[in-house]
Amino acid sequence: MEKIRQSLRDNKAARWGALGIVSITMFAGYFLTDVMSPLKPMLESQFGWSSTSYGLFTSAYGWFNVFLGLLIIGGIILDKMGVRFTGLMASAIMVVGASIKFWAVSNPTLPSQEIFGMQAQVFYAALGFATFGVGVEIAGITVSKIIVKWFKGYEMALAMGMQMAVARMGTLLAMAAPVPLAMYFSSKHTQVVDGQLIEKMGPSISAPIAFALVLLVIGFIAFFIYVAMDKKLETSEIDLEASNEEEFKFSDIVKIIGNKGFWLIAILCVLFYSSVFPFIKYASDLMVNKYHVDQSLAGLIPSLLPLGTLFLTPFFGGIYDNKGKGATMMIIGENQLGTAFSLIFWIQNWGLMGIPLLIGYVLDQSNPEVLAAKAQIANGVEGVVVPLYDYTNPMLIFAGLGVLAIVVGFMLKAEDKKMGYGLQLPNIKS
Repeated sequence: MEKIRQSLRDNKAARWGALGIVSITMFAGYFLTDVMSPLKPMLESQFGWSSTSYGLFTSAYGWFNVFLGLLIIGGIILDKMGVRFTGLMASAIMVVGASIKFWAVSNPTLPSQEIFGMQAQVFYAALGFATFGVGVEIAGITVSKIIVKWFKGYEMALAMGMQMAVARMGTLLAMAAPVPLAMYFSSKHTQVVDGQLIEKMGPSISAPIAFALVLLVIGFIAFFIYVAMDKKLETSEIDLEASNEEEFKFSDIVKIIGNKGFWLIAILCVLFYSSVFPFIKYASDLMVNKYHVDQSLAGLIPSLLPLGTLFLTPFFGGIYDNKGKGATMMIIGENQLGTAFSLIFWIQNWGLMGIPLLIGYVLDQSNPEVLAAKAQIANGVEGVVVPLYDYTNPMLIFAGLGVLAIVVGFMLKAEDKKMGYGLQLPNIKS
């Protein structure tokens, strides 16, 4: 019998409009995630950060997600409370975290203070980044479930690819814009010379972060618009079978972690993201130190990396929808999606936390002459030339992670063939 009523998601303009609105939030989130990457040389020259300090700050992204399990809790909240509540909560957390980070970088007295044995500015900036990391990761799994909710049976992989492309535009902007913004605006900063605080004028490192904070507020407001659309979607599906979802049960977690395919996907994600995202954190500094690119232009070259995803991710997503040969994200069952996504993202956050810290430590340990020169400058010695970093060892680490990801990818393909998860099947049903 033909259905008289249709779901709002059957309307192509409605489902793509909903995707466009939530993509604004993720665009802003990805921008703040990488906004500090091109500023690493400025952080070292103005605030006295070492590569280890920068690596510690960057690793803070996963602190609360990993050690407090807040990402997993966020996934459970998503399955129990739904995408509207969880999305607004995640967007608000992002704004709070970005605000703390902005305060830390813009406060002129923090570089000269210490807390818990580290520079106070590094500690508070890391605290803000850790808070932001909780929000943006929960937002990520929420948007993933939103896409499943609106595009199930339609162009799901294409929608995921388009959302990722918009988010990557945030990464592209984060690589290209911060240095010009910092140089356009100037601010005072303090340096310790012979035990005394000296005020100097220089590029405003806080200006790009302020811009990121504005974008996050816009994304937060945009999510309220999505909430209204989501309510209309559920109203349109009251009498339709598609709206029936099972209640979340803690036994779902046991089902998920007992699935070998889940672990292969999780390991593949952690290897892939541990080789790509931490590389982006250091890519601009690599351009300056290895290829002698001017700092004002160094971010433009690594910005080409996310540029490729703007076209290739939606392209391959369209192929997956119609021809198959790709993961459909529907392996575990719709009622477990939030928890499944959050568990994968939690495992992934181990890499996002550990690898940047490892790279920063390896840089300092592989380049002791750089640390020695910076120590002389901090003690007021004039005319000291700071040597360039040798990035050979960090690049070997990134390459090794990439090779391991390829091996796990073949293992996942073999497991799918054995168990019949449907990773090779198309999303669009004829």
